[in-house]
Formats: sequence, structure tokens, C-alpha cells
Amino acid sequence: AITLLDSSSTFIRKSFKLNVVVIDAGHGGHDTGTVGKKVKEKDVALKIALKVGAYIEKNVPGVKVIYTRKDDRYLALDERANIANKAKAGLFICIHANANPNNKAFGTETFVMGLHKDEGNFEVAKRENAVILLDENYEERYEGFDPKSPESYILFSLTQSAYLESSLRFAQKVEDQFKSKVGRSSRGVKQAGFLVLWRTTMPSVLIETGFLSNSTEESFLAGDDGQDLIASCIYRAFKEYKNEVESIN
Repeated sequence: AITLLDSSSTFIRKSFKLNVVVIDAGHGGHDTGTVGKKVKEKDVALKIALKVGAYIEKNVPGVKVIYTRKDDRYLALDERANIANKAKAGLFICIHANANPNNKAFGTETFVMGLHKDEGNFEVAKRENAVILLDENYEERYEGFDPKSPESYILFSLTQSAYLESSLRFAQKVEDQFKSKVGRSSRGVKQAGFLVLWRTTMPSVLIETGFLSNSTEESFLAGDDGQDLIASCIYRAFKEYKNEVESIN
């Protein structure tokens, strides 16, 4: 018994390295996303996504950055998740911009996969998931999922995410950066049933960078300086998260 204990104590756990990150610019092509008075969500998301990737490529050697899209093209939600899964990514970062019928709504919020606990979270997930209605054979591809039906989201409760804790950890770092480094108003970390996150097999977050329905936030997100500030926050959160999870292992 002593021999067995001694031999087992020499087992060395393989250390985890976050070597691949997939950055997903939401919407694209004929799917504009939400539309403000000056800009479209698809364009804001792409510009921020490319800036985030550039920061990582320049400052975090050894990390491969994969973009789901680098130009104005349409990709289905399942295709986005498949890119991350095939790349065996250690993290999936999905970038969006928000909208609300109340044009005074403002702030950032970062979502992880889970059941929405209030109507507001459901409305955000419903809007982002509705893009599947543009896909051919969407009922087959998404197993009968109806983005407008609350009952469809029950399927998410049947799937426990093995990556929830890590997703929450990264999401909180993103919101902390927005609040402390740029002074953005953080609406917090939330859970909701996003199909693109549900289909991924790694820690995943969806970042709503601000409201295009709010003229002040739209001006911020439309400008190069605002996009750069948002991107730098996501990059710093990534670097901090990478260092943390690799030190744990």
C-alpha cells in the first residue's frame, strides 16, 4: 500500500496552456444586427474584434488568434461554434452591441451560457438567436429550436456546462476592466440561452459592448477611440485570465 501511495504521488498533472483563442464578431453580411442612427452592429463588432485580436497577437506571444470572420460576411451560429470547436480553442469571445426600446438604457454586460433569470436577459438572447431564422433548414440544423419560444430554452436546462465556472471568471474580468479602466457603466455578468455559446466546447462569453439605441453610447462605439478602449479592456481581461488559469494548473 505504501508503494502504491508513493508511486501515485509522483503523477504529474499536465499543465493547461491557453494557446488558442477564437474571436467572433457578431452578425455580418445580410445580417446587420441592431442598427443605430450612425452605425450597424455588424460593423462595430468586427472593428472591435479585429482590435482585440491585434492586441493579443502583439502582446501575448504563443497564442494563436482565430477570427470567425475578418470581413463583412454572414456566418450561421452553428458555423461560428464549429470554428472554435475544430480549433480546440481554450476560449471563445463573442462580440456584440446592444439595443433597447428605451433609448436611455446604457452600459456593458457580459453573458455566459445559462438559463435567463429575468425577462431582460431573455429579450437579449431572443434577439441574438433570431439570426438562425435566416439559415436554410434552420429547424433541422438547430433541432427544432424556436428563438421566440420560451419553451425552447428548456433544452438548455438539460445541458450542464462543464465550462460555466471558467466562463464566469473571464466574464467578470471583462466587466471589471470596463468599469475600472474605462469608467464604463457595467450592468454585470449575466446568464442567458445563447445558441452560439451552447454549441461551443470551451469557456465562452458573449460581450454586449454598449447600446446603439443610446445616442451617447453609439457615438462612443462608432469612434476609433471608443472601439480601441473597449478592445484594450477585453485584451487585458484575456491576459489576466490566461495567467490565472495557467497558474492554477
